[in-house]
Amino acid sequence: MIRPYADSDLEQLLDVWYRASLVAHPFLSEEFLANERNTIAEQWIPLADTTVHELDGRVAGFLSLIGDEVGAIFVDPEHQRRGIGRALMDTARAARPHLALSVFEANSIGRAFYAAYGFEFVERRFSEETGQYELRLRLGERH
Repeated sequence: MIRPYADSDLEQLLDVWYRASLVAHPFLSEEFLANERNTIAEQWIPLADTTVHELDGRVAGFLSLIGDEVGAIFVDPEHQRRGIGRALMDTARAARPHLALSVFEANSIGRAFYAAYGFEFVERRFSEETGQYELRLRLGERH
């Protein structure tokens, strides 16, 4: 079931983010992930319009939007490849005519998902914070 985020979802959401990050972002340090977890909880979630996918009473995935920016989309590794990410993206797509996001170039899982969904490459840039290249992608209006 897709529903709006509730404050009571925070710990489950952060656990999904962490487990999915370990799979998709093995190149990020544990120190970076620990700092990012705090930043997500304290800074990004309060700013974002977040939707969760609940399965058996637990958060199985989530998507956070800030304007037209997909700030985060993560699905618990135990539930990946079951359409949860697509359903979350479809919900965001229905709410916004244009979507944009950044993905680590080394994140082959995310890049494959975004390509299959129809996102197009805009630019490549280096992140000083992570030491990784990021790809900027966009999704235009449906025709």
